[in-house]
Amino acid sequence: MVWVPLRPTRTDRRALLCAPTPRSTTMALEWLMGWTWSLDGLRDFIATGIQSFRDCDATALAAVACLLVLFVWYCYHVGREQPRAYATVNALMQSAEANGVQNGYVYCHSPECVRCTHHDGLNQKLYHNLQEYAKRYSWSGMGRIHKGIREQGRYLNSRPSIQKPEVFFLPDLPTMPYFSRDAQKHDVELLERNFQTILCEFETLYKAFSNCSLPQGWKMNSTPSGEWFTFYLVNQGMCVPRNCRRCPRTYRLLGSLRTCIGNNVFGNACISVLSPGTVIAEHYGPTNIRIRCHLGLKTPSNCELVVGGEPQCWAEGRCLLFDDSFLHTAFHEGAPEDGPRVVFMVDLWHPNVAAAERQALDFIFAPGR
Repeated sequence: MVWVPLRPTRTDRRALLCAPTPRSTTMALEWLMGWTWSLDGLRDFIATGIQSFRDCDATALAAVACLLVLFVWYCYHVGREQPRAYATVNALMQSAEANGVQNGYVYCHSPECVRCTHHDGLNQKLYHNLQEYAKRYSWSGMGRIHKGIREQGRYLNSRPSIQKPEVFFLPDLPTMPYFSRDAQKHDVELLERNFQTILCEFETLYKAFSNCSLPQGWKMNSTPSGEWFTFYLVNQGMCVPRNCRRCPRTYRLLGSLRTCIGNNVFGNACISVLSPGTVIAEHYGPTNIRIRCHLGLKTPSNCELVVGGEPQCWAEGRCLLFDDSFLHTAFHEGAPEDGPRVVFMVDLWHPNVAAAERQALDFIFAPGR
């Protein structure tokens, strides 16, 4: 039933029009008469609705109430347990702000960190993290990760000396020191198109260098000879807010990469500078689930990267992809007047790590877990 205001009759309307009142008063009287009728109708409508509700079966009402409660609980549960999706750089920045960053470098304060701590219980901790992930979500697609964690000690001890990741080895991944550009074609092309943007922001940063001090945000790394500096935007899965603000366009570019590792301890993005006469000691990376991308910004002659015994040279404006779980080193044997060798380094997912595995690895190796 629909209630509508009753309109005055033609006789009433004629009487109103003939009355010695202004037109506005006439319209107001008509509106008030209609409103009175509409209020009466609304009151009757509400009363009818209440009576209909009272007449409903109590069991049916209880069932509806239970369904509503279950729906609200389900929405809360799904929202709370939603797996951590690939984090944008902006989200990482907010997280890093809360945790604190010193001198542009993220220091791990957790004695349980799987990236920074080596102990006998590491495999048990990784397996516990995997079980927690599978309990919340699914074991589907976890075969390689389960196999890798279960036999991690055997894998790492039996690996040939050419490739020995320090923390985690995922079995059955194609193994090679260098990857072709097509391995992560989209991200490689995006980085190369923005070569000038990244170079300009580096040059602005580099102006702050002097012979007597290390500029804020830069980190000096240990080397047998020479000087190796890094300026991190993302360090071990944690964004460095102060540094990102000094390279805003490069920071935004990271958010456009499809395969950047940004949500676990194996993900890094930084500017790496080698001064002339510098040699980086041979070492292994922590895992084989990533490939490391170097975009050449400044590449003087007599600079080389050697991975698995195979040398390669950088080129300005071009990306070089390699697996840093292989034994590798780098050196700059140029003259002082040649200037530094500079690359923009970012860690990308190995192309043969499936999406479900990436999600699980982000959970297992989340920063601070």
